Amino acid sequence: MGLANLVPGISGGTMLVACGIYTLFIDAISDATRLRFSRQTLLTLGCVVLGAAVAIGGLASVIHWSLVNHRWVMFSIFIGLTLGGAPIIWSMARPIKRDTWAGFIVGVVLMGGLVVLQESGAGSGAGLSGPFGLAIGGAAAASAMILPGVSGAFLLLLLGQYEPIIGAIKDSVGALKDGDVGALMAQMGVVIPVGIGVLLGVAVVSNVLRWVLHHYERVTLGVLLGLIIAAPAGLYPFRVGVEPEVGDEIKGELVTAENLEEMRAPDNAKDWAQEAFKPSIGQVVGAQGLIIAGFVGTIGIARLGREKNEP
Repeated sequence: MGLANLVPGISGGTMLVACGIYTLFIDAISDATRLRFSRQTLLTLGCVVLGAAVAIGGLASVIHWSLVNHRWVMFSIFIGLTLGGAPIIWSMARPIKRDTWAGFIVGVVLMGGLVVLQESGAGSGAGLSGPFGLAIGGAAAASAMILPGVSGAFLLLLLGQYEPIIGAIKDSVGALKDGDVGALMAQMGVVIPVGIGVLLGVAVVSNVLRWVLHHYERVTLGVLLGLIIAAPAGLYPFRVGVEPEVGDEIKGELVTAENLEEMRAPDNAKDWAQEAFKPSIGQVVGAQGLIIAGFVGTIGIARLGREKNEP
C-alpha cells in the first residue's frame, strides 16, 4: 500500500483488494475513528501503517528523482499500473447492470473534470499553496488512498501537490538520517498540514465508504471503474520541463534576473512548467512496453492475493 501511494496512478486501495485484506482494513479504520478499539483493529492498522511508512520513507527519494529525470518512463508505468486495476474492480462489480454503467459514466466525467483542471493550469499548485492547500491535498490523497482504483498520489499530481509533498518526505527522511533538527523542522510546514488532512480524510471517507458500499455497491464500484479507465488521460508521458525565463511565475514566486539561476537549478526542475514534445519511435515503443508491464504487474499482484486467500 505504501509503494502504491507513492506512485501517481496505482491505488493503495487496489493493492489492499489484491492482497485480500481490503474489507478488514476498512472495518479497522472505521472502528478506530469511532474509538472502538480491539486487538484485531490495532493489529491490522499497526501492520499496514508500519509497512506503508517503511515503504514511503525508504523509496520517496528514488521516486522523486525518477520523476524529475525520467518522466516519460515513470508515467508510462503509471498508466499500466492504473489500467491494471480495471479488471479487479470489474470482477468486484459483477453482475454489471444499469446502475453500474450509470456510476461508470459519473466516474469518467469526474476524472475528465480533474484532467481539465490539470490542463488548465490548476495542477501547477498555484491555486492550492499554503497550509490550507496542503491540508486539502492530504485529505484528497487519504480519501483516494482507501478507494480501490483511485490513486491518492494521482490526485495530488492533478492538484499540483505531489512533487512538493514527495520532496518534503524525502528531505525529512534525509534530515532524520543526518540528525539535522533544523532541516527537519523546515519541512514541518508541509508535513504537518498534510498529516492533518490525511487524518481527517481517512476518518471521514472510511465511514462514508462503509455506508455507500453497503447501500449502493454496484453504483459505487461503477464510479471507481470510470475513474480508473479515464485516469490515463491525465498521465500523458511525453512532456518535458521548460527552463523558466525572467517574468515567469513558479509556485507563486516571480522569476527575476537575480533569482533566475537559482530557479533553473536541477533541484527546482520539479516545479518547472511542462510542455508536450514529439516522442521518438523508440520512446513510443518503450512506453507501450512499460504500460503493458505495469498492467501485468497489477494483475499479477491481484492473482497472488486471490491464490493466498483461496481455501
